[in-house]
Amino acid sequence: MDLEVLNGLLRPKSVAVVGASDTPGKIGYTVVRSLLESKYEGPIYPINPKGGTIQGLQAYTSVLEVPGEIDAAAVVVPAKLVPQVATECGQKGVKGLIVIASGFSEVGLHDLEDQVVTIAHEYGMRVLGPNIVGILSNSDKCNASFAPFLPLAGSAALVSQSGALLIAMDASTYIRRVGFDKMISIGNMSDVDFADLIEWLDQDASTECVSLYIEGIRDGRRFMETARKAGKPIVALKSGVSAHGAAAAASHTGSLAGAQKVYDAAFGQAGVVMASDLNNLFDRTLALSLQPPLTGDNLLILTNGGGVGVLATDSAERYGLPLRFAPKDVQVELKKHMPEFGSAKNPVDLTGMAGRDWYQDSTQYAYGHSWVDGLVVLYCETAMTDPQNIAEGIKAAVDASGVKGKPIVVSFVGGERSEAAMRWLVENGIPAYNEPDTAVNAMAALREYARNKAKASNGFTKLTDVDEAKARAIIAQVRAAGDRNVTEMESKMVFEAYGLPVVTSRQATTEDEAAEMANAMGYPIVMKILSPDILHKSDAGGVKVGLESEAEIREAFRTIMANAKAYNANADIHGVVVQKMAPWGTEVILGSVNDATFGPTLMFGLGGIFVEVLKDVTFRVAPVGVEETLSMLSDINGAPILKGVRGEAPRDTKALADVLSRYSQMICDLADEIQESDANPMIVYEEGAGACIVDARIILKPRKS
Repeated sequence: MDLEVLNGLLRPKSVAVVGASDTPGKIGYTVVRSLLESKYEGPIYPINPKGGTIQGLQAYTSVLEVPGEIDAAAVVVPAKLVPQVATECGQKGVKGLIVIASGFSEVGLHDLEDQVVTIAHEYGMRVLGPNIVGILSNSDKCNASFAPFLPLAGSAALVSQSGALLIAMDASTYIRRVGFDKMISIGNMSDVDFADLIEWLDQDASTECVSLYIEGIRDGRRFMETARKAGKPIVALKSGVSAHGAAAAASHTGSLAGAQKVYDAAFGQAGVVMASDLNNLFDRTLALSLQPPLTGDNLLILTNGGGVGVLATDSAERYGLPLRFAPKDVQVELKKHMPEFGSAKNPVDLTGMAGRDWYQDSTQYAYGHSWVDGLVVLYCETAMTDPQNIAEGIKAAVDASGVKGKPIVVSFVGGERSEAAMRWLVENGIPAYNEPDTAVNAMAALREYARNKAKASNGFTKLTDVDEAKARAIIAQVRAAGDRNVTEMESKMVFEAYGLPVVTSRQATTEDEAAEMANAMGYPIVMKILSPDILHKSDAGGVKVGLESEAEIREAFRTIMANAKAYNANADIHGVVVQKMAPWGTEVILGSVNDATFGPTLMFGLGGIFVEVLKDVTFRVAPVGVEETLSMLSDINGAPILKGVRGEAPRDTKALADVLSRYSQMICDLADEIQESDANPMIVYEEGAGACIVDARIILKPRKS
């Protein structure tokens, strides 16, 4: 990142508006008007071929005529003229282009967009956009956009891929009372992307939290690395995760949208907190911009109403926040601030009789107690209390406690007085929400941030006891034969080169060979068709299990070959796989996809023929260390099966985690070759007994023509 250049682009000391206009309704008019109305303190240079004056400012026919220096140029001319403008800006020494103009990659004109970036880079400039609204910054009094006004001032920064959504969220800040110092429209991301802005905003003194609206990311690994290193919380809303939504995102911004589970995994690994919708993005941004993370597991809820306390308890369970009864000493002290029929367990019910004193004293004690890691304070408006008085009591309690680094969120349920009191709390640094569920979700965001950052360091150590050269030699043989579908035997040899526990298998091309191999291995035996053209062997009648004699082996060979030819008469059949039947255990699947955004991505789930139906799988962007692969095992709904259920012994999760980590290195080392792979099933045995891969598949990337 060129900090000086990005400073010039995003915090410009002077702005030229190329395509400025004196005609209301035109974007060139609106951008100049927005700069003036935001009380921008630097020089504004309208650029228009006619010159003269525009909105009371001296206009110039070209940036080359401007007498002073120009940091940023907001470009609103037709797309076909932007390359010429970029050249002139480069000659002038402009640091960055804010290309508001549309009509580039989002409508298929990728070459025109690339041309602008190439010209900009030749002159050391950066490009924001094209197809954007512009940039807004409260701390710089700069609205270089066609958004109507600067957002409500705050300490968050929003980066949005959708311009229209940014304008809507700009207006919403005043309704929701969620403040932003900056709003940056990123559009097509031809040059400056999310990673650049995360890195820059992480150093920006006016930003405490980075909020992202994402439709697609081009370089997922760079995004992850930058987010992982960031010292400030990042919260993201990812759209375009459904099949139809992904198509809409691509047509709107020229970006590719990824699958929800892969994005969830990547963002978690990078320390990014996910938002579920626009409301949730605002709510979580508010908490993350005002409060420290929740680093412990002891959350306490204070309330004056049993109903909202129960609702908050339900929400805590829904969002994965553990609630425990407070220790006896905490309960004894809190009992002093409630009537006899109150409850000091958790939630702490001060009852409807609670006024400012009880709220303030109980909040101060609870917030200051070492057992309490985070505090949620709920208040239902009553005729006997003044919401503003309660709010001031809560704030006074936090201040008097002297505690730093511990989160608190508040929810007031009531009317206009409660709304006013919550606005006051937010202005004084305490997130406040009008529903208990929203407040608890905000606290969950603070916990997710702490947990994600704690595991954001990859923890992967590259293994040295692998034979990459052998694996590549096997793949080269497959390529030489003109295939992309690697046979089971070849796939197993690649796996073995990486030390993966593959069950002993042999390739038989005749009935006699199959019988000889089976007799040597010992029974029972499994036999499977071996063909790069038959990937789903069971569907073709190409699998026979539990074979106990030479006679059964011979019959199975003939049946499998006949079934395969009937299934696909043109299939290239290499024979059959003869393997010792593995003992019973728990079937799981290991797999990989070479994701368009994040590259080699590891998959794990319960295995067998129903994996595509149940879809009980989890993902991680590879490579991943054992600590992270262990966490994958608890992600799936079937996790209790691995721990042992109904009298069964726990499975060997350590061996399984080791295999997953090793597998993740394989798909990274061979990322230029492997498009997809899976080990399905892999059988996991009792603790200490390990695991073995029964079936294997690799599909290679198509060669570029």
